[in-house]
Amino acid sequence: MKTIHAIVIFIVLFAAGATHTTAAEEGISWKIEMIPWEKVNGILPKYSKFTVLDVETGKKFKVQRRAGSHHADVQPLDAEETKIMKSIYGGKWSWKRRAIIIINGNQRIAASMHGMPHGGGALKNNFPGHFCIHFYGSTTHRTNYMDLSHKLMILKAAGKLDGYLYKANPYEVISAFMAGLKQQDSKIVQPISLQPLPWNKILPIIENVRLSAMPVLPAEDLTGELSLEVPVEVDWFIKNRGRMHFRGSIYLVRYSQADAWKVDNKRFFKENKLVNE
Repeated sequence: MKTIHAIVIFIVLFAAGATHTTAAEEGISWKIEMIPWEKVNGILPKYSKFTVLDVETGKKFKVQRRAGSHHADVQPLDAEETKIMKSIYGGKWSWKRRAIIIINGNQRIAASMHGMPHGGGALKNNFPGHFCIHFYGSTTHRTNYMDLSHKLMILKAAGKLDGYLYKANPYEVISAFMAGLKQQDSKIVQPISLQPLPWNKILPIIENVRLSAMPVLPAEDLTGELSLEVPVEVDWFIKNRGRMHFRGSIYLVRYSQADAWKVDNKRFFKENKLVNE
């Protein structure tokens, strides 16, 4: 399984046109570990320095952990590292989560970051504040549980995303689908979608989305079901259209009890007027 994960990571970096790094240059071990935050907190203590490798682009930059008890609050080491980080986000700071690999000596740790400077900062690096890096089991400042989008990105970095989605119950699938739309990440939404869609056209117009209501039944009550209608309320912010609210249903199907649940995404998008056919 570790070999398969290695191949996946290599393909991602190669396919992304990763001109900033190569496996040989990085000395990348194909053992990508998904280490719990409680252990990472000791492996990467305050003031430690390490490298962030972005899974999608292959770009890397150096950072220092400055604070954080529930996750790592970090800063780019200098202005050049800040420039690289900003380029990963297309030249604009963003709260979007991204799958990353932390390079610390010979260790490679699956993680997730956002790209928005906030709070205080101490380094001279043209970065107005700090940003957050999450590891498996770490939590946000406001809650005592993992942020779902960070969790999905950590699984993606570790090569475990598809396995998680395959085993997810219908409510977990819907939540992951919404998180994937919010993060504009086709690698999250496509595996749990019934139909292929032009994600490169759909995702950029979804500036934000929130699943505001979804009744949840015990998952064990659904073991014999092959189709399901789940009532939801969704708040959207669509480019050039503004705020939208949807109250309706998401339909899910699977071909057998052993198969994964899939969202009837085409029907859902038609009802939300995001696709025409």
